[in-house]
Amino acid sequence: MKTRRLSKNFLYVPLIFMAIFYLIPLYVMLVTSFKSFAEVDLRTMWNLPRGIHFDNFVEAYSKLAPSLWNSFAMVIPAAVLSSALGSLNGYIFAKWKFRGADLVFPFILFGMFIPYQSILIPLVQFMNAVGLKGLLGLTLTHIIYGIPITTLTFRNYYASLPQELLEAAKIDGADMLKIYRHILLPISIPSFVVVLIWQFTSAWNDFLFAVVLTGNKDWPITVALNNMAGSQIIAWNVQMAGSLLTALPPLLVYILAGRYFLRGLLAGSLKG
Repeated sequence: MKTRRLSKNFLYVPLIFMAIFYLIPLYVMLVTSFKSFAEVDLRTMWNLPRGIHFDNFVEAYSKLAPSLWNSFAMVIPAAVLSSALGSLNGYIFAKWKFRGADLVFPFILFGMFIPYQSILIPLVQFMNAVGLKGLLGLTLTHIIYGIPITTLTFRNYYASLPQELLEAAKIDGADMLKIYRHILLPISIPSFVVVLIWQFTSAWNDFLFAVVLTGNKDWPITVALNNMAGSQIIAWNVQMAGSLLTALPPLLVYILAGRYFLRGLLAGSLKG
């Protein structure tokens, strides 16, 4: 019994070490964001600030505010629409298989493994040809790129549900859409939480698509943060404050909805 308890406690050692390792950059970012410009130095980067300088956050927000709202305007519809389409796709592939479904489904999943860099040039050419520039084109790109993972998530979740549930609804006269709307959709909340968090974070953190598909007025916050750096002198305290503001929305999403995210995983949404 003691040996088992010791081995269990020993497992916490690497976990604590990895947590500290990943939290070190966050610590440096946090303490630097509250320092004055005179305090910013490589030799004192670990030191706590002598005072709390909220003006760094005010200056960073004034520079990033338009791009911050651009990110929200892009990320929210991208996450919601890709999740909704993935839910419908997963329902069809799991419970209403059609001829050729076993061939179409792997092709959809293949989109998960296509690197962004490989389709960058044809993507930009296509967007220019059809006139989809700026936030609209970036939102559409994230919706399409999100469909494979959302489809896989919902398909695996719906496949775990008993077929008798659908057969009983059919006997009562429900068609395909009514079954989805009144039976499957209400019990799909755990899976929706999983894919919404995943898609929100993925689209929010994107830089490559954002920098090539948007212009100055349409920049999301990741591109604007990158362009905050000056050519000669960089105000690292303001830069770190901007980094903290940029990281805050996905952090809040995980903090507030993290337990629901875990419940969604445990409910079978990523099993298969």
